[in-house]
Amino acid sequence: MKVLDLTRVLAGPYATMLLGDLGAEVIKIEQPGTGDESRNFGPFKNGFSLYFMSVNRGKQSVTLNLKTERGQAIFKQLLKQTDVLVENFRPGTMKKLGLDYDSLKVEHPSLIYAACSGFGQTGPYAEQGAYDMIIQGIGGIISITGEPGGPPVRVGTSISDITAALFTTIGVLSALHHRNQTGSGQFVDVAMLDSLVAVLENAVVRYFATGEPPKPLGARHPAITPFEAFVSADGHVIIAIGNDTLWAKFCEHVDRQELIQISGSERTPIERRTIVNCFLFSRRSWRQRKTDDWIDALGAIGVPCGPINAMDKVVSHPQVQAREMITRVAHHITGEVEVPGVPIKLSETPGNVDAPAPSLGEHTDKVLTGLLGMHPDEVEQLRRHGVI
Repeated sequence: MKVLDLTRVLAGPYATMLLGDLGAEVIKIEQPGTGDESRNFGPFKNGFSLYFMSVNRGKQSVTLNLKTERGQAIFKQLLKQTDVLVENFRPGTMKKLGLDYDSLKVEHPSLIYAACSGFGQTGPYAEQGAYDMIIQGIGGIISITGEPGGPPVRVGTSISDITAALFTTIGVLSALHHRNQTGSGQFVDVAMLDSLVAVLENAVVRYFATGEPPKPLGARHPAITPFEAFVSADGHVIIAIGNDTLWAKFCEHVDRQELIQISGSERTPIERRTIVNCFLFSRRSWRQRKTDDWIDALGAIGVPCGPINAMDKVVSHPQVQAREMITRVAHHITGEVEVPGVPIKLSETPGNVDAPAPSLGEHTDKVLTGLLGMHPDEVEQLRRHGVI
């Protein structure tokens, strides 16, 4: 499967990266001279952006000026051999170039055209630009993140970009399934705001159930108690007790059998939760236990628990390592670098991280001469005229 990738920065590139990890050939189209703006985002190694590396591995880079007549002609030649086109420009940008879905589907009825944008292709905000932080604010996730009464806190990763990338990938795969059955392509419209609202899950239903907007709860679950991070002697331990059987085991372990009869629905209300946690965790000796001691003891009786790992412990965690979730790629500028692995484990067609992110225009000559059959002299002429 060939993917023509016109995306930049994060949401779109992450989606096409996933398709590439799962076996697609991804040809990334970039503006000559500048390329994807995330090439200028740190951190850097030997002058090459590791931000760009982290979401563009395995792709081929072709520079092509789509504002030129010759550039558009080459683009349309590439499109003839393309299964999926992905772009994340502001809505209307591709239409101005005459390269929007409605224009292209006439000659390419089997084309799957995916557009990932901040607000989607319709609605009053459709043509507004957006970055993750803006969407986190508008989409409300910041309003439920952080400590009670504290200042606004951004979720620690670009969550609206990543969720939009995942939904774009799902949309593309669904459209491919439809095309396999009917031969027809279609338009896939994914918005960062829609994607973020979709993953708010119980925050939305809590609002409709109570009429009160949910507020930040720190490191605790809004509907289950105890289900949060507690102070230990050397940091924190997360204890997640999701049913009454686990609750009984936990109470017996901490010698508070008199609390066993308090059911999950009774433990959840804020005032009861405060009382329960006060009874359970006020003993000084418990706060003097180290995180690893908590984990060993509770793990032995089957109560889910865990630490709060910093990134050094995440990447070296034995489970992360066993699942090959940190992998290495070698680039001619950076040398060998570590990047996240493929989280989807397929038994018959496993994904693979087999190449680094490309340098700007690294594959232009190869694609134009090999895929389109151009003569090297013609390619050089295109370069002189600023087309590539």
